[in-house]
Amino acid sequence: MLPIDPYADLGRRAWVPCPSCRDHRDCDDCLGGRGCGEHWRYLLGNTGSLLHLQCPGCAHLWNHETGFGAGGGTTPR
Repeated sequence: MLPIDPYADLGRRAWVPCPSCRDHRDCDDCLGGRGCGEHWRYLLGNTGSLLHLQCPGCAHLWNHETGFGAGGGTTPR
């Protein structure tokens, strides 16, 4: 398992399902589109509308395209 990013900050969180552990799948709040106190992710940063995330449970790192804001859905190279 990867370590948690040293720049991860509890003050910067996102409520996006983790594609690795999918720990949200039995949570009524998460399935209802509401953020809960257990299934948040570290928001490590963003590039426009692309979020850079890490799951505190399984330490999986991934990018999530929101389609909102600057960036227009393009991924930087």
